[in-house]
Amino acid sequence: MNDCLFFGWNQYPKLIKNEPGNYSTIFLFKNGKAIEYLQNSNQNPEKIQIEENIQKVTVGYQNEAILTKEGNVFAKGEYINPKYPKEFINISSLIEDTNDIIIQDIVSAWNSFYLLTSNQNVYGIGSNYSGELAFDSKTLKKTEKPILMMKNVSKIFSGSSSQSVFLLNSNQELFGCGWNYYGQLGLGESRKKETNIKKLTKIQNIPKGKIIDIQFGSYHSIMLIEEENQNENPKRKLYSCGDFKYNGLGKNEDTNEFTEIKSSLFENDNNILDFSVGESHTLILTSNSKLIGFGANKYGQLGTGDTKYQKVPIQIELPKLRFNENISNYHISCGYQNSFLYYSPFLSSFSNLEEDLIKLFRRKEFCNISFKTENGEIIEAHKLILKYRLNQNENEIEKLQEIISTKSIKESNQIFEMIYSNRIINPKLYSEIKEIINSNEKIEETMKRIYLNENENEKDFIIERKEKQYKFPKLILIMRSELYRGMFLSVTEDKSNKVTDYSELSNKSFQIFEYWIYSNQIKEEIQITQEIIDELETGIDYFQLNQTNPNLFDLLIIKFNNQN
Repeated sequence: MNDCLFFGWNQYPKLIKNEPGNYSTIFLFKNGKAIEYLQNSNQNPEKIQIEENIQKVTVGYQNEAILTKEGNVFAKGEYINPKYPKEFINISSLIEDTNDIIIQDIVSAWNSFYLLTSNQNVYGIGSNYSGELAFDSKTLKKTEKPILMMKNVSKIFSGSSSQSVFLLNSNQELFGCGWNYYGQLGLGESRKKETNIKKLTKIQNIPKGKIIDIQFGSYHSIMLIEEENQNENPKRKLYSCGDFKYNGLGKNEDTNEFTEIKSSLFENDNNILDFSVGESHTLILTSNSKLIGFGANKYGQLGTGDTKYQKVPIQIELPKLRFNENISNYHISCGYQNSFLYYSPFLSSFSNLEEDLIKLFRRKEFCNISFKTENGEIIEAHKLILKYRLNQNENEIEKLQEIISTKSIKESNQIFEMIYSNRIINPKLYSEIKEIINSNEKIEETMKRIYLNENENEKDFIIERKEKQYKFPKLILIMRSELYRGMFLSVTEDKSNKVTDYSELSNKSFQIFEYWIYSNQIKEEIQITQEIIDELETGIDYFQLNQTNPNLFDLLIIKFNNQN
């Protein structure tokens, strides 16, 4: 399920992928839009200006690539477009073979990209200093044009901190090339310390089972293998190879072949759901709702609350999840020296981001963040939006008060947070709802009291604007069911004192929102353009509210637009 009011003040867009690189992080949303944030900078996040719907994003050292649903790849970076490194260009159009113009997958390495076409051909572009494009680096240092590396490929494996690559063919044979100084290609003792493998070489000693994923750090690689048996839930195991000195292997020895990462944390029925590898740290999510990590932790990237290196797997305390959802709905992604745990539409982050992403500073433990926008700036959430359920019983009125919460946004961009429930409110409760709204106790004080009961440490709650306090001229209640079928109750203090009932929408599919600005001194609804709707759904470029009268407390009223 996806609770609303977190990204762009509505349930859309859903965050479906977070891709952290070494200098930038991209967030991809379900609506095919993406935003990019440059780490360690004071710049606001920017919407990626690609007209086509984005299907996948991948980030390397100082380069990025985007795959669209149309099968095109747009990339930028010094090794891709040295003349204009900050501008995206269509690199799929540079492939000479016109039968290979449709791209199915993209994978980034340190300063290069790999493209998998619909014909199962793999092309490389960018740096080849370590032979990562399977060409002799003496004759080819880099290429701005995709070159064919291998045919009959089913999967590509690399990493944003890596100058190595694995290619898996349709026969489950694994080939690798690139940097191998620490034995991270798993070629064995005979080729240990051979710095650059300039030709695709078959990896011989692969653990038995199905290769699910392989990810590279800077000095090692980790492979996820699924046992081949008839069990409904086959066991998954992690194997690693490379250099132990940098603590990325999850064991106490160097290995130049893939050997199992053993730990009691993986025993019994506990299975591996997801894992991610950074420069020299790894995080793992398991089926029994455990977060496990090991490796470098200088910047707190393991989320343990300290900076202690962890040579072997340890269990890490998960943040308090916003929903009692199965952990399988969450995903983990490790950047160069930071990490993200995310669930649509919520995101948790930890690590040293130094005044970048949502001003986390030197966090060394999980903290919840939101894509709330203020003139395009991501700001930190204060856990004001809670998960609520309103049961149909005699305690409904009491529980209704629990769903009253708000969050102020500074200066002219102040906006009232919508109040919602996961269950349809019985229309018979209209009078009781109005009684609460019109009670002698001010709405702000009610919300403050209810909120502080849940969050004793939060004191800065009073709605402020120009250092003044305002009461809400209107209150909008949004009620919906878990299956996106519901009704809207718009309870306003207008002259007619009528309640607008949108219950006729209850059996419709709600996909697209329309937005209106409504003020206590504006008599007509002002429809926002589709362009602004798109911006809101992307979660950035928040439009300016009416500023002609600073005393106006503007409300955003949301109304479903039916989509057949």
